[in-house]
Amino acid sequence: MNECIEVRAPFDGRLLDRVPVTSSGAIENALTTAYQLFRNRRAWLDLPRRIAILGAVRDIVLERRNELALLVASESGKPLRDSLVEIDRGANCLDICIQQLSTDGGHVVPMGLNVTSAARVAFTQYEPIGLVLGIAAFNHPFNLVMHQIAPAVAVGAPAIIKPSPKTPLSCRALLDIFIEAGLPEGWAQMVLPTDLAMIRKLVSDQRIGFVSFIGSAAVGWSLRSELAPGTRCALEHGGIAPVIVAQDADLDDAVPRLARAAFWHAGQACVSAQRLYCHSDVVDEFVQRLADAGRSMVTGDPVETTTDVGPLITHAENDRIESWVREAIEEGAVAVCGGAKISASCYENTVLLNPAPNSKVSRREIFGPVVGVYTFDDMDDAIASANSVEFAFQSAIFTRDIDRAMHAFRHLDGTAIMLNEHPLFRVDWMPFAGARQSGLGIGGIPATMADMRTEKMMVCRSQALA
Repeated sequence: MNECIEVRAPFDGRLLDRVPVTSSGAIENALTTAYQLFRNRRAWLDLPRRIAILGAVRDIVLERRNELALLVASESGKPLRDSLVEIDRGANCLDICIQQLSTDGGHVVPMGLNVTSAARVAFTQYEPIGLVLGIAAFNHPFNLVMHQIAPAVAVGAPAIIKPSPKTPLSCRALLDIFIEAGLPEGWAQMVLPTDLAMIRKLVSDQRIGFVSFIGSAAVGWSLRSELAPGTRCALEHGGIAPVIVAQDADLDDAVPRLARAAFWHAGQACVSAQRLYCHSDVVDEFVQRLADAGRSMVTGDPVETTTDVGPLITHAENDRIESWVREAIEEGAVAVCGGAKISASCYENTVLLNPAPNSKVSRREIFGPVVGVYTFDDMDDAIASANSVEFAFQSAIFTRDIDRAMHAFRHLDGTAIMLNEHPLFRVDWMPFAGARQSGLGIGGIPATMADMRTEKMMVCRSQALA
């Protein structure tokens, strides 16, 4: 009998399904099938067919919106209201793919500029880079997979997806929808190995053209070192996102946005607000209002429509967060609210005032419903503290002063700086990328499609152009 993974709801441990573990032989079959499809150019899916498949998937996803959202909520712990948004985002990703295919088909390369280029014209078109391998995290089990499989189908690349073993059901459901929508067998396959050596062998296979990894920095950089020569990759890791709250910030606007960004999905997002640098003139009011906002949120069963914050993905993660917060308090942080477990699976929304600069909660990604507030008097000191970690992703500043905003934009590390918006903000057509240890390459549907294809040029010489 094949070994299976038991997929359980993180909130109450309810058994959702059993999913077979993929054997080494099955992984080899998946690689062989996908690679043969790529190498046989006569089998490639033409553009009208790819557009039709993407459109059909979108229609099915929207038709099954409630069913898919319940699946996401059940296996990941994301509240149902937010899971519905995740499904809608996934459907929108398909529209973005179609729009990109409709507007970007290559370009003309100038010729006739000198004697060497006389009597010639040149143009480019796109081809798939090869077999795509997607490795996805648990926290957005539907949309992260969509960000890997939809661009692959759009550019005509066969894909193999390895979801998180904690959340494989959303991945399986989505790939089944692609097949139902007309994608031929073999073009999108799910594998679920649990042996690390087997995963490394998969990543390092020379038949892989592109690896998309979404997960922890330690694992991502390690797997990158295993890639075969010529294999491209994109890595998306965490950010320990900093936010500056200036003395002139509109707290009526900032507090609810930052509470949302800190505690959304129990803080389990790569750009959730984790380090809030607040000016001393407003810090007392700000921290109390932020704590009140955290207390007002309902933590509980994610499938209930009244729930604002769900569980941590595992009991072990809940234990880790409890340990980090206890350590931060012992090192001098003040727990303005929270600071304890609610249950084996849920943790209180927690606001810590002035954790020590070297505490784990100040230096490492918490990935839990915990936010640190740090008092500052000089903005450059706050910026220096914000930039002091090895991660840089999205950052933010709340201010009504345009010069202060531009100063932050220039001096804050990060690939995107939000003004009067939280660092969790994202739409799927914008570039989304981490710097330094936060990642490599650029995410977002258009950028991912560019990564998954090559630009092929033709140069034509004709005496008629002489």
